[in-house]
Amino acid sequence: MTADARERVLALTSWHHDWSGVRVAVLGLGVTGFSVADTLVELGARVRVISGRPDPDRERLLDVIGAERATLDGDDAQLEDLRAFNPELVVVSPGYRPDHPLTTWAADRGTVVWGDIELGWRLRDKTDRIADWICITGTNGKTTTTQLTAHMLVAGGLRATPAGNIGTPILDAVRDPEGYDAIVVELSSFQLERLGVISPYASVCLNIADDHLDWHGGAEAYRAAKAKVYAGTQVACVYNRADRATEQMVEEAEVVEGARAISFGLDVPPPSGFGIVEGLLVDRGFHAERRDNAFELVSLEELRNRGLGAPHIVQDILAAAALARARGVEPAEIAAAVLAFTPDPHRSEHVATIEGVTWIDDSKATNAHAANASLQALERVVWVVGGLLKGVNIDDLVRTHARRLRGAVVIGAERAELLAALERHAPGVPVSEIAHADAGAVMSAAVTAARRIAGPGDTVLLSPAAASMDQFSDYADRGRRFQHAVRGLGGGETDDESADGDLG
Repeated sequence: MTADARERVLALTSWHHDWSGVRVAVLGLGVTGFSVADTLVELGARVRVISGRPDPDRERLLDVIGAERATLDGDDAQLEDLRAFNPELVVVSPGYRPDHPLTTWAADRGTVVWGDIELGWRLRDKTDRIADWICITGTNGKTTTTQLTAHMLVAGGLRATPAGNIGTPILDAVRDPEGYDAIVVELSSFQLERLGVISPYASVCLNIADDHLDWHGGAEAYRAAKAKVYAGTQVACVYNRADRATEQMVEEAEVVEGARAISFGLDVPPPSGFGIVEGLLVDRGFHAERRDNAFELVSLEELRNRGLGAPHIVQDILAAAALARARGVEPAEIAAAVLAFTPDPHRSEHVATIEGVTWIDDSKATNAHAANASLQALERVVWVVGGLLKGVNIDDLVRTHARRLRGAVVIGAERAELLAALERHAPGVPVSEIAHADAGAVMSAAVTAARRIAGPGDTVLLSPAAASMDQFSDYADRGRRFQHAVRGLGGGETDDESADGDLG
């Protein structure tokens, strides 16, 4: 690739610049990859999508919009196609590891390599209404906090939307013809790895614990990726007082002069903090007299009445409130938004109470940090656990909660490590291993096994502490199948409105 071609691509920092004829290879044909291809074709680039997994519906759409495509099995075949295309720009879907052969080849030859977030930042000026970006990451709680923040901004009269890792690609939000006042961007560590240079209005890393270590190559690299969320922040860097690592990220970040550090936590907040005083969530971050006074937001009792009283949900509410207040939303508007908020399915979701046993679907707990938050809120647990552990050691989680366990039901492809940890740290706890590979059979067997162990006053908790793709299409599929199996038991009170669709 010539230096002139490289400089031309790097100079493309606006929707209104001339993208015509730029040869762009898009790696991956998931929801992100398609949004990238669709956007760049609209801008006049020559786009070729290279993927390894067939997707007939999206492939047909690529043909309709005029993008080239190649669905090839194996890295060698894809790399040969990439070389032949000779791209000037490669845009990488989030799942591609930093050391993937295709991205390594592109970087080694000097080709510009971006993720979808950097491309979205460059194209954010499509309309005159250029949105502020509020960026959210963390090991646990990202989606809930992103939804809450967007909900609060809308309650404050702003045109706002959640986007990014939450499911709506950032480029779909950027291309909205009306534009937005604010886009709340959920960022995974994969997206942060290739973040590029952006400047969020406000940002937060909610918490940090080991996750995706196999993908990043270790804990240090994972934490470094998460820390990028604060770079270039304009107004407010929000951090977790109970997680010193997030505060260190803020201290070390290069931010816009004048940006403030705002903390949140479940304790009494210091000035420039959000927290709890005598059962009330309060804001001492944006009160003009914050050294002596605080704005009241909502009470813990109100949150409990709405099913939002779990400690990890309260933390998410406080973080979202700090971000929304940074953008000017009033305390009363935040309170109204919180009390009208319904959490996503599969996050500590009550499914049924049958013969005195409570059944909870926390399938969204795809790592140990998330499972820890759910386990610590309960006292007598039959734990349905397992899946893909992503290189994370599970010992600490089992050791911490062994006293709570009335039993464990182990599912998933990586059962051996979990079984060994349970034997070491909870030797007297009944354990049932589910060896089925079929998704439907797994959950039916797991629920049956849990019912044999559980007694009145116990909670059966699906909180896998692991990814789902070994046996299920995603965490939602895992949760739906759990709910379906529980409802099949009958004989109790079920929360039918909490279901989010049929199994199909």
